[in-house]
Amino acid sequence: MVTRNTNLSRRQFVGNVSVAASSILCGYPQILLAQAADLAERQRALNLLEAQPSFDLHCHPGLFFTKGLPRYPGPEAVARKVDEMLTGRLWGGFFAFVSDMKILQRDGGRLRASRSFEPGEAWAEYERQIVTVKELSEVVPVGLATQANELEAIPSQGRVAAFVACEGGDCLEGQVGRLERLYADGVRSLQLVHYAQNELGDLQTEDPIHGGLSQVGREVVQEMNRLGIVIDLAHASFATTRDVAELSDAPIILSHSALKHGAKQHPRLLDPDHADVVAATGGVIGMWPLGYANDTFAEFVDNTLQLVDLVGIDHVGLGTDMGSSYRSVLDNYHQLPDWTAALLANGLSESDVSRLVGGNAHRVLREVL
Repeated sequence: MVTRNTNLSRRQFVGNVSVAASSILCGYPQILLAQAADLAERQRALNLLEAQPSFDLHCHPGLFFTKGLPRYPGPEAVARKVDEMLTGRLWGGFFAFVSDMKILQRDGGRLRASRSFEPGEAWAEYERQIVTVKELSEVVPVGLATQANELEAIPSQGRVAAFVACEGGDCLEGQVGRLERLYADGVRSLQLVHYAQNELGDLQTEDPIHGGLSQVGREVVQEMNRLGIVIDLAHASFATTRDVAELSDAPIILSHSALKHGAKQHPRLLDPDHADVVAATGGVIGMWPLGYANDTFAEFVDNTLQLVDLVGIDHVGLGTDMGSSYRSVLDNYHQLPDWTAALLANGLSESDVSRLVGGNAHRVLREVL
């Protein structure tokens, strides 16, 4: 946990220091002092992001996996987002394709499966989408990464380190042996469930059908541990997450979510016990900047600090869901330095912030891959 004054919150402490400084410098125009402080904090953030690896635990840049479909925004959209990553100083991330995309539709403002997959259909969709992943490095400045050290090696060549993630285990169709093919294809993170109910476990957004992790889900977890594939529990129910945490030999991630608070009670958000289960494995939760959890950028920063206070500085990261996000308050990577600067301005040390922007994710990559 971050070291805290037992009598003052972090923001109270920083506020008191600011008041004291203002009284000393009262002869200077306050607006100029504030602007100078903002510029100095942003420069600190830029320097930190230049020196320390940053990582997005969940992103869909330019919806690359929709190539060949009517909704594909075109290669220009992919190129723009990767350029944002470079100029925003993002070193790497889990580039996620969506296993159940073909059967999803909007239902009263929420995504749900419109039907079940036909036999073999989910695997065929996987084979279509994995091709789009492998083509990325041919059209934009990314390098497909499979080892933890590539988070530093690939950016040194002026490219973004793209670790491949599969959002939803639907493509396995209950066949554990297919994980070897995913691993051979370069997949290094598998999110067990998404919006369609599958054979592996229960979702946050649907009624339970397995009572947590299923038997085949248990076999999948054990095989992912053996191969070295990161287990992602985003979208998984508390019971599923608890069961995986008890079984897994490796840290798990929950790539994109946030704590429930106030009126923000969307089922995709987390109760404290849910977050604690992930942290107890040595895992990391990616802070999610979507409108389900945040109305403003400032609220996103505050929610990041609340999660840090709950689970500890070593168990929080960033999971933007970039590319398919709902009312995101961090909707481009040019805001990454802003988030970094805001965390510094709220009293976190540079060492702590380096963990949040990518150090914690990098640790999990080193422990699992």
